[in-house]
Amino acid sequence: MMSKSEIRYSSAESALQVIKSNQRVFIHGSAATPTHLVSKLAEQAPRLRNVEIVCISVLGDFAPAMPEYSDSFFINSLFVSQPIREAVHQGRADYVPVFLSEIPDLFKANILELDVAIVHVSPPDAHGYCSLGVSVDIARAAVNHAKHVIAQVNPNMPRTHGDGMIHLSSFDAMVQVAEPLHETNYTSKINDADKTIGKYIAGLIDDRSTIQIGIGSIPDAVLSFLGSHKDLGVHTEMFSDGILPLIENGIITNKFKRKHPGRTVTGFCLGTKKLYDYVNDNPAFAFLDIDYVNEISVIRKNPKMHAINSCIEIDLTGQVCSDSIGTTQYSGVGGQMDFMRGAALSEGGKAIIGLPSRTRHGVSRIVNFLKEGAGVVSTRAHVHYVVTEYGVINLFGKNLQQRAKALISIAHTDDREMLEKNAKQRWSNFK
Repeated sequence: MMSKSEIRYSSAESALQVIKSNQRVFIHGSAATPTHLVSKLAEQAPRLRNVEIVCISVLGDFAPAMPEYSDSFFINSLFVSQPIREAVHQGRADYVPVFLSEIPDLFKANILELDVAIVHVSPPDAHGYCSLGVSVDIARAAVNHAKHVIAQVNPNMPRTHGDGMIHLSSFDAMVQVAEPLHETNYTSKINDADKTIGKYIAGLIDDRSTIQIGIGSIPDAVLSFLGSHKDLGVHTEMFSDGILPLIENGIITNKFKRKHPGRTVTGFCLGTKKLYDYVNDNPAFAFLDIDYVNEISVIRKNPKMHAINSCIEIDLTGQVCSDSIGTTQYSGVGGQMDFMRGAALSEGGKAIIGLPSRTRHGVSRIVNFLKEGAGVVSTRAHVHYVVTEYGVINLFGKNLQQRAKALISIAHTDDREMLEKNAKQRWSNFK
């Protein structure tokens, strides 16, 4: 057993001295973004040049993305989130298109060789083990393969079960900081269209299904309509507060999963303090390495696997753009196609894309062609079910003109005439 007197903490300034110019540094992301150490790293900018920061979505103040630090830091993002979008747009940062499931391979194979990893963990237990808490995902692989590891140790970080346990002997330095985790709440953002889409998608989900569902207004709307379902399971790269009422009311039981029955499997979670308190030391949750969670061969083994994802726009043939608005990078590839394919291959599974028919500015999300420069995240061969507030279609087995006709049928009523004209120009015999 380890006593507190045996644990040695450093100041942030001392711990960060290991970082040198021209090195590559991994920074933990999502709710686990170590904001204190990130800000202290920015303060050391005068002595640093050309430090490459590798991360997935980060939250909160992220000073290295600011213009005044561009000589010291370059952010090479594996998923673009709000704090670094402007830096990417202005060329002070860039984006690596990659499946979330394959990011650990970049570290293992030294394609992105990590000099330093900065992670955010719970305090060590009596045996000296800390937890990566609410964000195991790619952080586990980063710790395993970085030459040096710095830990921000926070009593507010939950201890989660799974792959996130790390002995303090793995850390080159530990900095003790008590700061709140980053929180997000999507429930208040659900509008009428989201509710209608959520109801349609809930109608596609059978009892005893396993679901993958992320965060956002549509996923939360779907969850709100699952109250009469029975014995659902969860295998997902991430989740938020929306699943808690379903667990508490016995809707999510995980009884009929083939992989990890009885446990909700995830790579990370992002929500409110209520969620973080709920997963703390809760053996009903398994926070696992993302190269396992998002592995298609694992996903497909759960019968009735239902993958529920959203997108920015979809063209008349079924190509899905989920990560960019034209040439403007908005997010990343993430795990959408991992789960779309895994669900499609699952016995009784369904791959579902849900989207409002229009943007908040009144522009159709169902389009003749994707915007110039837009990235295709899910190919038209991967896309099966598509749901808007105007209905549900299944593109599987349909030819190009049949797909166009089906997609037009669930477009906003004011956009259908325009889309039909587009289709007739594209296919002269379109009816």
